[in-house]
Amino acid sequence: MKDRQLLSRDECSALRGIAILAIVLHNYCHWLGFAVKENEYLFSEDNNDGLLRVLAHPDMYLPVHLLSYFGHYGVPVFLFLSGFGLVLKYERGGGLPAAGFVRFHYLKLLRIMIAGFVAFTMYDTMTPGAHRWHWHEVIAQLLMYINLLPQPDKIIWPGPYWFFGLMLQLYIVYRLVLYRRHWGVAAGAVLACWLVQAACAPEGEMLNRLRYNCIGGMLPFCAGLLTARARLTVSLGRAGWAGMAAAASVLAAALCFAYQSWFWVPLLIIAASVGVVKAIPPAVLKPLIWTGGVSAAMFVSHPIARKVFIPVSRRGDVYDGLVLYIVAAIALAWLFQLITDKIPHPKQ
Repeated sequence: MKDRQLLSRDECSALRGIAILAIVLHNYCHWLGFAVKENEYLFSEDNNDGLLRVLAHPDMYLPVHLLSYFGHYGVPVFLFLSGFGLVLKYERGGGLPAAGFVRFHYLKLLRIMIAGFVAFTMYDTMTPGAHRWHWHEVIAQLLMYINLLPQPDKIIWPGPYWFFGLMLQLYIVYRLVLYRRHWGVAAGAVLACWLVQAACAPEGEMLNRLRYNCIGGMLPFCAGLLTARARLTVSLGRAGWAGMAAAASVLAAALCFAYQSWFWVPLLIIAASVGVVKAIPPAVLKPLIWTGGVSAAMFVSHPIARKVFIPVSRRGDVYDGLVLYIVAAIALAWLFQLITDKIPHPKQ
């Protein structure tokens, strides 16, 4: 009997497409000085006030502000899909040696990261505004423990590569703590991680460091894990899914203004994203499925395109630079996918 799940393979790929587009656009827009900044690692009332100002007095740059503030929520969607996929892949068969599991997933992440990391650091070194690398930071990035070092936001370069250290941590936690355990273990992990974060100052360094690591990503990751285990099958029809997406989006926007409710916004973003994928017609789904297929390559390569074209937007041609960046990010993703396909896959 076929195992029914909330999301099909194509829908998961389309969700990756939506998530990577949100991240790529966010990572460009929030580099623009005038754009409203996000609350991703810290919770700033000033950023919320900035969002309210641009909503009260919208102009032609409103999409830039919204992408800058909300686009980073593509990361929880990826974490949800990671937890979802791990259950489908590993919790149906036999045993799973811990050391082999961690080794395989480290090499899998390294295979995805290495070409983009080398290309970006070479280009960055040859252009103005180059990051000053130290040898121990290079090793920490390649071994993916750089998130654990002090001030990760100052030493991880390019910035989006913090995700690799986060994912390696979550793989380790999954195998050692969550793999085939009672659902209460995952729920307890979410509760514990929330309590630790909730006790921090909203703009303190402790919260910043926690959210660069697995404590900050436990909620969406475990949500994906528990969703896959529950084998949810919901049939709402396109109108129903669209309504769910709209309601979840409105509620997410409302809850992002209070510190304690802000921690739970990723669940609503995930619900909204699932609703969108379920509601849109197949003709629209196809390009998102393709984008999801190259999402890893786009993730590692888009910082190159950003550094090339951000000066265009900063000199005043905001949307000219943004469109050039989008085209380049898609083309680079296709190219880097071809490069990555030439690297041997690690063996389980």
